[in-house]
Amino acid sequence: MISKTYPENSNISISVLKLVLMSACILLSACIGADPDERFDAGYSDGYAVGYNTECKIRATLVEGDWEDPDYSGGYSKGLIAAADACKHSK
Repeated sequence: MISKTYPENSNISISVLKLVLMSACILLSACIGADPDERFDAGYSDGYAVGYNTECKIRATLVEGDWEDPDYSGGYSKGLIAAADACKHSK
């Protein structure tokens, strides 16, 4: 089998390959090793929103709901309790 190379297209192929690999690395690094404090804060914020809106009978609230993450779940629970107390004391 004779393989032909096209020098004018090889630079484009290498550039595209580099772009794809760099994009994959960025996406993987963003997904790996989420900061526990950030996950707790996200959970607390979601829990607070749900707790306040539920206790004060304002509206339903959509949340991230990452229940498998212990940091998120712990923050959610604390936020839920804090918001329910805040609503009760605001009346």
